Amino acid sequence: MRVLIVKTSSMGDVLHTLPALTDAMRAIPDITFDWVVEEGFAQIPSWHPAVDRVIPVAIRRWRKNWFGSETRQQRCDFKRVLQSRNYNIIIDAQGLVKSAALVTRVAKGEKHGMDSKTAREPFACWFFDKKHLINKKQHAVERIRELFALSLGYEKPSTQGDYAIAARFLSAKPALPENYLVFLHATTRADKHWPEERWRELIGLLASSGLKIKLPWGADHEYHRAVRLAEGFDYVEVLPKSSLEKVAEILAGAQAVVSVDTGLSHLTAALDRPNITLYGPTDPGLIGGYGQNQIALTADKTRNIGTISATEVFSALNALNI
Repeated sequence: MRVLIVKTSSMGDVLHTLPALTDAMRAIPDITFDWVVEEGFAQIPSWHPAVDRVIPVAIRRWRKNWFGSETRQQRCDFKRVLQSRNYNIIIDAQGLVKSAALVTRVAKGEKHGMDSKTAREPFACWFFDKKHLINKKQHAVERIRELFALSLGYEKPSTQGDYAIAARFLSAKPALPENYLVFLHATTRADKHWPEERWRELIGLLASSGLKIKLPWGADHEYHRAVRLAEGFDYVEVLPKSSLEKVAEILAGAQAVVSVDTGLSHLTAALDRPNITLYGPTDPGLIGGYGQNQIALTADKTRNIGTISATEVFSALNALNI
């Protein structure tokens, strides 16, 4: 059985889809998946053993110059690749009108997705042949697992979902020779940032732990923040700019991770690493870290992430016995 997945973004949403593939792989031994995903996240599906082909799409980039000649050609090329195979089933796990119209609609096969009561954008279900009612009062991972089970005709397992990617990174290289933590300090929304003085206070509290601290970054402003956080601490390393796969290798070898609400926090959960995630304006209940040893620390009722203290995070790290 060949199935097409339409789950284009974001990083967290793409990662949340992986356990559903593992369920399906175990329930239907001959199943293989192709996956349409935004080009920036194209590495992630390739890590799962059930994925045969990743089809990058560039909706985010194309919309900046939708009618330009280069964009039109790229859209035609994408459509040609997408339609080169017939699928037994297409599962639209995105639930958005844009991706349903541009991808799901033109793919060849029976189209499944959430119904109008449960899709993120109700009108997206116009493009689906089979529409499934999904319980919205459960974690995003469980919603997608339920969608796959209903679409493919097996019973959703009652056990915790398995991302099935951790072994790839743990076996890829020998363990790094030092014990270290990773601090994921960067996120897109300003109100999700933990104040720099809190990070530096936490770094100071860890001075006698014997642990190194690694600071990854992506954009230039994140690099400058990392440099400021590391200043004066010889056990803190600002990492070079790295590919997503390299960051995953670093996360996989960490003793533990402290993170704000960001896509790399979900990657940490997918790699089964102990992770303390700090939440301010967002509610971790339905979209927070899913997996083993995922600890959520939430702001007070003001939802100001700065109300989470460094000593609170330090105590949570100590409770992990790292």
